[in-house]
Amino acid sequence: MAPPILKLDDIRLTFGGTPLLAGADLQIGPGDRICLVGRNGSGKSTLMKIAAGIVEAQSGEVFRHPSSTLRYLEQAPDFADHKTVRGYAEAGLGPGDDPHRVSYLLEHLGLTGDENPDRLSGGEARRAALVRVMAPAPDIMLLDEPTNHLDLPTIEWLEGELQRSRSAMVVISHDRRFLESVSRSTVWLDRGETRRIKEGFGAFEAWRDKTLEEEEREQHKLGRAIVREEHWLRYGVTARRKRNVRRLSELHDLRARFRNYHGPTGMLEATASAARESGKLVIEAEAIAKAYSDLRIVEDFSIRIHRGDRIGLVGPNGAGKTTLLKMLIGQLAPDSGSVRLGANLEATVLDQKREALNLDETLEHFLTDGRGSNLLVNGEQRHVTGYMKDFLFQPEQARTPIRELSGGERARLILARNLAKPANLIILDEPTNDLDMETLDLLQEIVAGFAGTVILVSHDRDFLDRTVTSIVAPANPKLPDGRWLIYAGGYSDMLAQRGSVKAGGAAKPKSGKAASDARTTKPADKKSKLSYKQKFALETLPEEIGEAENLAAELEEKMADPDLFSRDQEGFNRLADELSALREKLSAMEEEWLELELLRETLEKGTS
Repeated sequence: MAPPILKLDDIRLTFGGTPLLAGADLQIGPGDRICLVGRNGSGKSTLMKIAAGIVEAQSGEVFRHPSSTLRYLEQAPDFADHKTVRGYAEAGLGPGDDPHRVSYLLEHLGLTGDENPDRLSGGEARRAALVRVMAPAPDIMLLDEPTNHLDLPTIEWLEGELQRSRSAMVVISHDRRFLESVSRSTVWLDRGETRRIKEGFGAFEAWRDKTLEEEEREQHKLGRAIVREEHWLRYGVTARRKRNVRRLSELHDLRARFRNYHGPTGMLEATASAARESGKLVIEAEAIAKAYSDLRIVEDFSIRIHRGDRIGLVGPNGAGKTTLLKMLIGQLAPDSGSVRLGANLEATVLDQKREALNLDETLEHFLTDGRGSNLLVNGEQRHVTGYMKDFLFQPEQARTPIRELSGGERARLILARNLAKPANLIILDEPTNDLDMETLDLLQEIVAGFAGTVILVSHDRDFLDRTVTSIVAPANPKLPDGRWLIYAGGYSDMLAQRGSVKAGGAAKPKSGKAASDARTTKPADKKSKLSYKQKFALETLPEEIGEAENLAAELEEKMADPDLFSRDQEGFNRLADELSALREKLSAMEEEWLELELLRETLEKGTS
């Protein structure tokens, strides 16, 4: 095994009294392909900046091989003092680096090099930063969200380029498919500490779930050990005094371990607020077209979208996805053709363009639109702090300015506000940027289980495969000419129908009038695995059932007192009511666990 060229040992860092990194490690050897994963706010970007030498840890050791070269892709690149993108990229080259590499990368990333950095879009800025990092072919590349704002063709090109690269790399990304493609080992940053497996991201989630299960079991064993020792302390006093002192000290240690245990961050609990049901036909577009000068954006496109459809719009940047979306929802009139909206439509737009946020506004003011401390969610009044907890915000953050939130927390905040609005049509424009895996899982479940209609613009292939029932994409993705096709199924189904993936008998896509009623035949509730919430319930319900059974036994023991009824009739009745309610709850939990266990067995048989 080659010695490391970058090594971080026992890194510790505290912000505002709360430990962010509490003994994190990171070791990078030549050619390593590591994905760094963890919840939003867990410290991934901070650990990356410490590795790059931008942030200094409060304690711990950092070793960088003196002859190694390192480049860091930050989320917000600094273009100061550079008049052109080419000048910015070439400034990252070393004395022996090939300047032609800059030209090669600029061309493949759709840039000329003459662009003014002050006028770049988010996607252009990300591509310019990638050129600067990749052109020198450094020994180590630290890539923080490299796919943000990139379109699908660029993401797929980047995957191939990184796979061919000889550089070692550490990658932070929310894009599951991208991580599966480029990683060979995984570092999980959780509660300030790191754990590593020698497998890529594809194996991570199953390993993480198993690790958390084992952790929960160990914590349960620790609790039972404390109960045993406390019982001995009460009734085993005949033992020698010296032994008593030792066992009492051990009991104190056990209690401290149990008390200081910090479990994993909780799950998000949210659903989309439902509005009244829309008409069966939601949108009907007939031979619509749009052009700017000689550039044809949409040409002779027809579609019928029905209630319950989940439509994904994909394609390269500049293909016209946003233009097509605005025409479909009535925000932009077509040059020709017609668009008809169905009855009773109530739409909400999840806009992830966070530059529109007022950074001085507090979380409470943002969520309630400045209308006090309550908001209406699914017809019920909710206090803002309780609603914030559903999205993993702490009550004390209610008066925190938005500017103090991370990019992922801002995305979660926007999600929280939009899901509170009643809707039967949800428009999602690049919703996955900056969301961690668990929040993506929640959003996926919301979209897949939404009773209304969803139109989704996304470059996240895994998210598209998990949520949409049909895809709308340019007929010619390499050279869009205004023609759009409709494909049944998700992104992988689209590739199969296009012939990009070998799939015997795949149906050909439909276009124009023939595509107007194209819909997937897959049931909306079909799943290949348990959701995160279902797995969590399956793991925790047995312990909750056991606790409920113990409590029921205690109540029954109290009620067995023959003098209780005559001595305290009101107390007896109160215990009887409590026991009755507890038995109902216990029955419901047992039924839920049985249904989940049967579902798990069915899914395992289906994948075996």
